[in-house]
Amino acid sequence: MKRTNTFEVVPQSEQDEELLRRLLDAAAALWNEITYKRREHYADPNGNVWEIGEYRGRYGGVLGASTVQQIERKNREAWRSFFALQQKGEANGKPGFWGNAEDGRELRTFIRNTSYSVKWGAYSRLEILVGNDLKDEYGLGHHERLRLEVRGKPNWDEYDKQGRLELYYDENAQTFRAFQPVTISTSRLASPLADETAALDIGANNLVACTTTTGTQLLYDGRNQFERFRETTREIARLQSLLDDGRYSSNRIRSLYRRRTRRRDHAQDALARDLIERLHGDGVSTVYVGALTDVLETHWSVKANAKTHNFWAFRAFVKRLACTAEEYGMVVEVRSEAWTSQECPQCGSTDRTTRHHDTLTCPCGFEGHADLTASETFLKRQTAVTRSMARPVRLKWDDHDWSESPRSCSNEERTNPQVASVGQ
Repeated sequence: MKRTNTFEVVPQSEQDEELLRRLLDAAAALWNEITYKRREHYADPNGNVWEIGEYRGRYGGVLGASTVQQIERKNREAWRSFFALQQKGEANGKPGFWGNAEDGRELRTFIRNTSYSVKWGAYSRLEILVGNDLKDEYGLGHHERLRLEVRGKPNWDEYDKQGRLELYYDENAQTFRAFQPVTISTSRLASPLADETAALDIGANNLVACTTTTGTQLLYDGRNQFERFRETTREIARLQSLLDDGRYSSNRIRSLYRRRTRRRDHAQDALARDLIERLHGDGVSTVYVGALTDVLETHWSVKANAKTHNFWAFRAFVKRLACTAEEYGMVVEVRSEAWTSQECPQCGSTDRTTRHHDTLTCPCGFEGHADLTASETFLKRQTAVTRSMARPVRLKWDDHDWSESPRSCSNEERTNPQVASVGQ
C-alpha cells in the first residue's frame, strides 16, 4: 500500500541553502529544456516527442546522473499522461514549464529512492545526493551527501520501501518542502470496529453531508473555502488581463495558482482524515459516495461546474478518501445518487419538493436540511436504517483543522422531533 510523508526541509547554514537552491534551479532548467524540446517535436508533424537527446553530460555535474534520469523520467510521465487524457478528450494543455530564467524558475527536483535517506528521531534529517561539481565547489567529500534538517512528524516513520522524493521551495510559506512516497505493509493497518455503513452526499456549499447506520450525521461546511477559491481565481484573471501581448503567465500568477491548489488540497486531505477517523470510531466498515454524474446532468450550471470540478476536484477527493479509509480497513464505493437531493423522505415525492439554499420542503409537510436529507435517503437505498438520527454535527475549516461549530443545523433540529430530543 502506497502512502506519502510530507515534511519541511531546513538548510543548516547559508551555504547549504545556497547549494540547495542551485541544485533545484538546475533541475528546473533541465525540466524546461526537455519540455521545450518535446513541445518543438510535438508541433512538428514529423517530430518524435520521445527523442530528446542526452543531458547527463551537461547537468550531471550539478545534479548527479541519477537525478538527471529521474527528471527525464518524470517529464516523460507527464507527456504520457497528456496523451492519455488527449485520447479521452480531457487534455487541457501540454506539460508546462517550471517558470523561466527571467521571471524566476520554480525550485523543484525529483531524487531517486536510492539517492537520498531520511532519519527520523530527536534530530530528524534528510541527506540527498548532489553532483561532483557542486561537491567540489562547496567542499563536500567525494562520498558525502548534503545534510538538511527535517521538521514535522511523519505519517509513516516505519515503511517497507521509499519511493522517489520530490523536493521544492514553497514560495508562499518561504520554506523548502518534501514529499516522500512510501510503501506500507498491510500488517500495519487497522481493522473496522464493527460492520456499520455510511453514505456521503458530496456538495458545493456543504462539502460533505454524511449519515451512518448508527444515527450519526456530519456536515462539513465549505462556503468559506469556495469563496476564497473564487477570490483567488478573480485575482488571477485580473493579473492575466494586465499582461503584455504574447505573455500568458507570470511569477505572481503561477504563485496564486499553486496557493489556490495547495490550500484546497490541504483542506481536502484534512477532511478525509477527520471524516474517516470519526467513521472508524463509529464502527463503519463501508462508505458509499454519491457519484456526481447524474447530479451534474440534471442540475448543471457554470457555477455548479466550477464548484464540483475546479474547486472540489471530486475524483481527487474520492481517491484521498479511499486511501485514508484503506488504513482503517474500510471500503469506499461510488454509487449513483440520482434524485436523492429531491426525494422527500416522508412521501417519496421527487417532483413536488422545493429546495431553497440548505432547506428541502415538500407539500406533505416535510422540511429539513437538504444535504443531510439527501445523505440519509442515499443511505436507505444502500442498506436498511433502523436507528433514529442524532443531532447533526456541523464542522468548519479554520485553515488548520476541521472543528465542530457551535452553529447548529437549525432546520433539521426545528422540524425533526427525534433530532431535538437526542441533544437535550
